[in-house]
Amino acid sequence: MPEMFAMELTDTHSHIYLEEFDPDRDLMIQSAEKEAVGKILLPAVSAETHEAMLKAEADYPGRCFAMMGLHPCSVKENYLDELKIARQYLEKRKFIAVGEIGLDFYWDKTFTEQQYAAFHEQIEWAIHFDIPIVIHSRNSTDECIEVVKDHQDGKLKGVFHCFSGNAEQAKKITGLNFYLGIGGVLTFKNSGLDKAIEDIDLSHLLLETDAPYLAPVPFRGKRNEPAYLKYVVQKLAEIKSASMEEVAAVTTANAEKLFGC
Repeated sequence: MPEMFAMELTDTHSHIYLEEFDPDRDLMIQSAEKEAVGKILLPAVSAETHEAMLKAEADYPGRCFAMMGLHPCSVKENYLDELKIARQYLEKRKFIAVGEIGLDFYWDKTFTEQQYAAFHEQIEWAIHFDIPIVIHSRNSTDECIEVVKDHQDGKLKGVFHCFSGNAEQAKKITGLNFYLGIGGVLTFKNSGLDKAIEDIDLSHLLLETDAPYLAPVPFRGKRNEPAYLKYVVQKLAEIKSASMEEVAAVTTANAEKLFGC
């Protein structure tokens, strides 16, 4: 088991507001706190879960921070209505990011055109409100890189959440002044992610869990939660020949720089 360390961690991508955590959310938050996870950033999915997300933020002030946006897997026939709702939220109050947004060509390509339209529009929101974007890029990393290129005028900032691409893609993304979100996949034996980020400096990396998904080894296949972030820290420290304290310090500073919290 990884050693305990004093430096605070930030879980930059965690869906702790979903129903998977309804039975024990308070205990899960307490466990995260015991494992030095100070802040948990909440990516939006769709109108169906916005209220639950905002309730989690309100229930754990100073610990949970909400984003706003439309997840690509929720882009359907009614995506314009969904975008309107998300935009209304953004007009009412400040959010730490527009996210999670992007493209997903893993399950279904029925709404590919609409996914692109929603992605482009939400990037424009982020530029308008001067906040970062959090990109979902499953089976679409190259396509998402091209979209970011189209908009990058030096002001656009953000992270490719759950990065699982190759070394070339990693360099392209950091070259666009974007971060790579690193989570439990790093601990998977044959993921190849260790090689992909071998030459990427810690200053370009963020920690995340994507809870309740993608739990790290030794919890692979079970419900993920922020307390397990330490296993990602341990693996990253091994890859970078750094201490867990250094990984924690640098990635937490990166999160604060990008999200302002």
